[in-house]
Amino acid sequence: MNDNATIAIIVAAGRGARAGAGGPKQYRDLAGKAVIAHTAAAFLDHSQIDGVRIIIHPDDHQEYETAIAPLLSHEKLLAPVNGGAERQDSVRLGLQSLEANAPTRVLIHDAARPFVDAETISRVIGALADNDGAIAALPVHDTIKRGNENAQITATVPREALWRAQTPQGFHFDKILKAHHAAAGQTLTDDAAVAEAAGLAVALVPGSPDNMKLTQAEDFGMAETLLGRKRMMMEYRTGHGFDVHAFEPGDKVTLCGVEIAHDQKLKGHSDADVGMHALTDAILGAISEGDIGDHFPPSDPKWKGAASRVFLEKARDLVADKGGRITHCDVTLICEAPKIGPHRKAMRESLAQILNLDAARISVKATTTEKLGFAGRGEGLAAQATATVALPAN
Repeated sequence: MNDNATIAIIVAAGRGARAGAGGPKQYRDLAGKAVIAHTAAAFLDHSQIDGVRIIIHPDDHQEYETAIAPLLSHEKLLAPVNGGAERQDSVRLGLQSLEANAPTRVLIHDAARPFVDAETISRVIGALADNDGAIAALPVHDTIKRGNENAQITATVPREALWRAQTPQGFHFDKILKAHHAAAGQTLTDDAAVAEAAGLAVALVPGSPDNMKLTQAEDFGMAETLLGRKRMMMEYRTGHGFDVHAFEPGDKVTLCGVEIAHDQKLKGHSDADVGMHALTDAILGAISEGDIGDHFPPSDPKWKGAASRVFLEKARDLVADKGGRITHCDVTLICEAPKIGPHRKAMRESLAQILNLDAARISVKATTTEKLGFAGRGEGLAAQATATVALPAN
């Protein structure tokens, strides 16, 4: 983890009694996966987030393992830690668990807000350059009334300066940790209130109306409707990539992240993984972001011998930053040797791990040129790839 890291804490230790029967709301199904899996993926896929720590109830370890199973191998996902009796206790324990990591910034988010978008996360992080803290929030547009114990109006509250607080709420790590220690024993409604009590300057940045919190049982019906609307608003784009490298003396090749013993190696500025290079270009093409050379110039000595997963991770992160997702990849390796068949499963799993996809969404296959051309003569190896990406239609 870098020296200027940003770690997200996701608070998931509550019982969610107001959401009705069915167990803690963060583990309930929402469009085929647990609420907490939707929430965690939003932060894991964000290029400015370096780590994600989830705070869970001590009784929920099995539920957590099941709910988060598709994400357990993600390199950014840190081991969960147990929370406390109240949300404020859970956040403090989560912050304390990060002292060894010593991040520069920390974002605190409720697990029950599964629709947080990449733009909101970026705005909160960006505001920390000039403030002690920043929270996502929406201005209040409704007329606000103050009532008494008999449910009678006693006053109309001016709404011009009122905002509805959301999460994530971001802070400089050392400052919010100190503030939480100082607030221990008090009951404050969110982390911004903890920061305010410590005299920290907290900025308001635009949130999103879609960033709803699942609180009542009926909220789940609204969430399913929202997910359906979001799917209808996505457009699908396909990109194509092609790469070729010549052979030179060596003892192995790296293809789609898998090392294969061979009597030659591939010549290139990086590790010459033609499969990953073609797939990276396909993803970049689908989102109209140029090619590998634009992002990693071969003239730059820092990329000499670089692992090609760095290129593929960059393409993945660019998709996430646009609010999109990769839905399918197809890679074809063109060579006479080495034999690809015995390694296809490992290649698919390697690509799936990097792209945070199910291996069922990735195809790797091979063909020959029937001894024709440079590949047929064993002079080199080529690859072509296609990638399908879903992006917000706007």
